[in-house]
Amino acid sequence: MSNYSIKDLEQLSGIKAHTLRIWEQRYSLVTPKRTDTNIRYYDDEDLKRILNVAMLNAHGVKISKIAAMTSNEVSEEIIRLTDQSLDHNDQIQALTICMIEMDEDRFEKVLTTSIIKLGFEDTILKVVYPFLTKIGILWLTGAITPAQEHFISNLIRQKLIVAIDGEVGNNTGKTFMLFLPEGELHEISLLFSTYLIKKHGHKVIYLGQNTPDADLISVYNMQRPDYLLTVITTSPSGEKVQEYVDMLGTEFAEAKVFVAGLNAAENTISIPSNICLLAYAKEIKRFLVQMEEHIV
Repeated sequence: MSNYSIKDLEQLSGIKAHTLRIWEQRYSLVTPKRTDTNIRYYDDEDLKRILNVAMLNAHGVKISKIAAMTSNEVSEEIIRLTDQSLDHNDQIQALTICMIEMDEDRFEKVLTTSIIKLGFEDTILKVVYPFLTKIGILWLTGAITPAQEHFISNLIRQKLIVAIDGEVGNNTGKTFMLFLPEGELHEISLLFSTYLIKKHGHKVIYLGQNTPDADLISVYNMQRPDYLLTVITTSPSGEKVQEYVDMLGTEFAEAKVFVAGLNAAENTISIPSNICLLAYAKEIKRFLVQMEEHIV
């Protein structure tokens, strides 16, 4: 069980701390606990309650009415809303609740419903990516545990792998080699890129997480792919990002190399001529469309 400050509740729910305190005092929506040193905190049940209240209130249900509802009534209304709603924020909020509860069945239903309504690509781009950005910030601030983050990330990873397996076209186009640098384990953007590339009829050589430089160079020399794609989220970092990009520019001078990820985007680096820096890995879709239009 995790402990949360009122600022954590604010970040997770989007409701201002001042408003939460008013709701707490006026409607007894949650009751904070206190540590031995008299510091207020909230537990998982409190967080789930506030997340549900925030969603219902956003849909026009008055706080006084929500306060009078039983837990089962609140849960049933939340399920009804997420099953019917096309609002991306509702889906993101529902996924947040699934993460806190570590509820795989509910997660599956929320994501499947979104895929049916929006399609797989739009679900990833408009729901999953914003959700991952949100939980990334929450993980850094300590508002959620690594276990919760890993739980939900692995469920999303499974969905992507299933979608990739469903792309069984001829793959007669160009060849892309996808990999993560040594020490890099954040694979979701790379998997989504794989899905997009295969969907557009190209071949993928997928090396995945934590690829040693020597292995990368060896596979490249054997396969001679047309394009390379990597994502630098946490590793390498600092000045080593420039070293890594320089290595890619030198070792793969005959190929076009796409580099995405937070560590690449947030560092001021010089870019070799064969490197294309992407603000987000999802930008690879724009390039794929341009290829089909014979622009590239």
